[in-house]
Amino acid sequence: MVAVCPGSFDPVTYGHLDVIARARDLFGQVVVAVGRNSAKNSLFALEERVRLVESATAGWDGVRVAPLEGLLADFCARVGAGVVVKGLRFGSDFDYELQMAHINSAIGHIETVLLPAGPRWGTLSSTMVREVARNGGDVSGFVPPEAAERVRMVQAKEES
Repeated sequence: MVAVCPGSFDPVTYGHLDVIARARDLFGQVVVAVGRNSAKNSLFALEERVRLVESATAGWDGVRVAPLEGLLADFCARVGAGVVVKGLRFGSDFDYELQMAHINSAIGHIETVLLPAGPRWGTLSSTMVREVARNGGDVSGFVPPEAAERVRMVQAKEES
């Protein structure tokens, strides 16, 4: 079965990668759908976020990455996925994801599986990584090496 793991991945974190790996273990094949979130001020353009996720998952059997444009239900139909897998950190994540699960079920007959975040990454978010970076902190413990380097480069450019 093909599963879709959607997100903005701005930047991709070890928490994201944990959910992607666990989804692959459960379903065999995962398409990581990298999308835009109009409610967020993105650090990276969509194309770069796709590339960073591709780099982080390079060599992972059963995982591919694609940009997400339009409705998630339509994307799932295009890639032949019957399930969406999302990671949950807190109750507020559940409240939002439950609403999205109902919508995706209604418009695309897509099931949603909600995986609790692993204990190591349960409080990690891309927003927190961006905030640490904006304040000059080291993000290398939270994101893959290429993403950490790109975050440093973008922050250095913004500071100059």
